[in-house]
Amino acid sequence: MRVLLVEDDPMIGAAIQGALRDASHAADWVKDGQTALATLGSQHYDVVLLDLGLPGKGGHEVLASIRARDNPVPLLIITARDDLDDRLRGLDGGADDYVLKPFEMAELLARMRAVLRRKGGNAAPTLGNGVVSLDPATKEASVQGRAPMQLSGREFSLLHALLVRPGAILSRGELEDRIYGWGEEVESNAVEYLIHALRRKLGSEIIKNVRGVGWMVTPGA
Repeated sequence: MRVLLVEDDPMIGAAIQGALRDASHAADWVKDGQTALATLGSQHYDVVLLDLGLPGKGGHEVLASIRARDNPVPLLIITARDDLDDRLRGLDGGADDYVLKPFEMAELLARMRAVLRRKGGNAAPTLGNGVVSLDPATKEASVQGRAPMQLSGREFSLLHALLVRPGAILSRGELEDRIYGWGEEVESNAVEYLIHALRRKLGSEIIKNVRGVGWMVTPGA
């Protein structure tokens, strides 16, 4: 999953970005609202973490601009402002959740998963297509009742990207976008290697190759 973090505090930003990467997310970090809007205009993100106290264009303005563009990206406000009016303004302005600093990363990650489930219209804690299921909390995958298999961080990221939209074909570039953030070296043949590893763990038919286009998991029955 690719995350855009908008946070101007260098210590907080570095800590959150590091924790997101440790949790197997591709995390890009920008420090002001204008850069955030420019980045969202050129790159797909699965979720945005938005601070309110930003230099120049503030967080509420950034949120308003995102929603004015009809961009439905899941967005969580992360801020030290605990004033009720601020919280109501953020939620009424289109934020999907509001997380007060300081917070535990485990809680933030759980709230991100909950927001993504709600946005996807799925209340279940796992993703699946009727054949394979994936638990984002534990990073375990299981196939039709077999014992769950622990996935590596990048194996999880790739399978998660495919299971968010079963039946959709994702190209090499789209999968790399979900796996790697800015400044991370894209390893040669990484996508093929990860798919090979997932097929070895879960079965050769789990991920389908559409020759010359990309990869997919079949939609559920």
